[in-house]
Amino acid sequence: MPKTAKAAAKAALYDAFAVGGKALASGKRLELLDLLAQGERTVDALAKAAGLNLTTASAHLQTLKQAGFVATRREGVRVHYRLAGDDVARLFALLRKVTETHQATVPAARDAYLGEDGAAQVGRDELRARVEAGDVVLLDVRPVEEYRAGHIPGALSVPVAELADRIQELPPDLEVVVYCRGEYCVLAHDAVRLLAEHGRRAIRLDDGMLEWRLAELPVHTGDPA
Repeated sequence: MPKTAKAAAKAALYDAFAVGGKALASGKRLELLDLLAQGERTVDALAKAAGLNLTTASAHLQTLKQAGFVATRREGVRVHYRLAGDDVARLFALLRKVTETHQATVPAARDAYLGEDGAAQVGRDELRARVEAGDVVLLDVRPVEEYRAGHIPGALSVPVAELADRIQELPPDLEVVVYCRGEYCVLAHDAVRLLAEHGRRAIRLDDGMLEWRLAELPVHTGDPA
């Protein structure tokens, strides 16, 4: 291959890589990937969850689709989006951790968003052992549609928006372990604060459903019991 042709081919290759980078260069598109890591959703549901209008949400999703990060299926007039593969979820999770390590603004932004709840944390292995032993109640505080799409075995579903009215459903003599979407999800922090205000012992899983799936641990699907 002539030198100029090889240079052009190399440039084309790196430009193709850059399509993926450009697709990730938007906070809202990353938020949409975070939501899709919990399970398939319609455009309407994604727009509502991300606080976007339909036109803007659709445009972001098309950018992600053009980069190959999401796939679609049609059901009547509804278009459902999902991640194109587990490798996209891994890329998203890795991007967050690498950026937190090397971008000085991330830790302060993380702390400002999540807030302080003073809660202890538990890892996945310890959590599995404690659930099996029956000495904790495991609480999934994500929206119920995310619970249906996949949850940790043994978890109860009480969305954080309903928790204040449903605390009495939780066994009063057991410590509560709370989890939500992932390490950077505020729902578990909010739930722990609320439980503490009501005099309940509560701790958090140190990450969440995204990391649980990526660790290839058991996942159950279906409606709350």
